[in-house]
Amino acid sequence: MEVFQSHSLSRPVYFEANRLKQLETSQVEGTALRLWREGRPGLAVAYGDIEPQALIDRAVAISALNEPEEIELAPGSKLSYPDVGESVTVDQLVRWGESAIALIRQAYPDVICEAELECDIETTRIVTSKGLDCSYSDTTLSSYLSAEWVRGEDFLTVGDGQTCRGHLDLNQLADQILQRLEWAEVNVSPPVGRFPILFTAKAADMLWATVQAALSGKRVIERSSPWSDRIGEQVTSKALTLSQDPDEGPFSCPFDDEGTPTQPLVFIENGILRLFYTDRTIGRKLGHGSTGNGFRPGLGSYPTPSLFNTLIKPGRRSLPELIASLDEGLVVDQMLGGGAGISGEFSVNVELGYRVKQGKILGRIKDTMVAGNVYTALQNLVELGGDADWNGACYTPSLIVEDLSTTGKQ
Repeated sequence: MEVFQSHSLSRPVYFEANRLKQLETSQVEGTALRLWREGRPGLAVAYGDIEPQALIDRAVAISALNEPEEIELAPGSKLSYPDVGESVTVDQLVRWGESAIALIRQAYPDVICEAELECDIETTRIVTSKGLDCSYSDTTLSSYLSAEWVRGEDFLTVGDGQTCRGHLDLNQLADQILQRLEWAEVNVSPPVGRFPILFTAKAADMLWATVQAALSGKRVIERSSPWSDRIGEQVTSKALTLSQDPDEGPFSCPFDDEGTPTQPLVFIENGILRLFYTDRTIGRKLGHGSTGNGFRPGLGSYPTPSLFNTLIKPGRRSLPELIASLDEGLVVDQMLGGGAGISGEFSVNVELGYRVKQGKILGRIKDTMVAGNVYTALQNLVELGGDADWNGACYTPSLIVEDLSTTGKQ
């Protein structure tokens, strides 16, 4: 059997209409028991104080409803990893939020700002009947800052976030929003047709979400990944190298939710597909074992192949230099609508975008859509920027791609 325990302590701070609105402290402790009876799996969850026998009885009852399967437990070892990250006080979170909002409103007094800053401390422990006992604790700081600007019937919202360990740089976040507001001071008509599209680091996540799905070993078993039979082949532009690193960034992680140690892995190297990520079950079916990527979508879920962080190797040039390289094109910074999905096909509304002509931003475009295919776009990847940053659990730079179409009102 396997016992998975998670304890989290969160201290969020909320700002609304330029002022501090709310302080909170929330604490959640949960325990998940997974067992196999006559090969049949059962999973039960309890929160707070638990009665062990009641949890066992529920898991046994659930196991009677399931079909027998291979028992997947990591081999026994006792490992306690050092804590990572540094906690900060609520007073510090408040000061960071107030400073960032003041910076934006100093330049644009008419905008209305909102912010959320949070310090989250989470401890994870896994114990199994095979002798495994491993645990770690991490502290993550996160923030989201937005500015709403109403000019008559023209409504604009610019937002950006930051996740890190130890120190949030809200001034940098404010500077990024101020730059977007400056670019948006004038509205212009969008280009129509096929032009180079520059996705900023925060907009590029739509592309990487599809790539991450295509790299899942579970998709290979289901035959839903277009790359299922393409190990060792060129699947994207040679400019793309995509990997994971358990020691990098705010989502570093020493082991997965099955107790398997995580490891540095390269999935795409210079455009060549090298590896799919797996949990213990999928790794056994594919014949190469787990890559240490078995994570639970929720405490009451079974582990499934997932990525804890994704790193895209950046290029050299800054975002302003990438913009200067475009003779005619579009900068996409925020989008509305769903992502591409595993098919790669997408058609999204540009919530915040800018027209570029002869290397300069002319102004903000409205009522514009961008459509195309993620896999085709990454085969036509022109350049990756040198401005990589953490967008959630993805370390990504800006990038320029071709073979996408734009439509909009002139």
